[in-house]
Amino acid sequence: MAEPVNLNRVRKQKARAEKKARADANAAKFGRSKAEKTRDTAAAARAQRHLDGHKRDE
Repeated sequence: MAEPVNLNRVRKQKARAEKKARADANAAKFGRSKAEKTRDTAAAARAQRHLDGHKRDE
């Protein structure tokens, strides 16, 4: 005969697994290190300066 299953424990384990999966998805989607953010900000500023340098005076 099989062991009895505590349904509350199973429900909570399932909820934890779903929460962890959601957290992992968010970390992949939004999580970037400070160095990555700084690099992207610097690249955007460099691109803006490049474009500003090529503007025509009218």
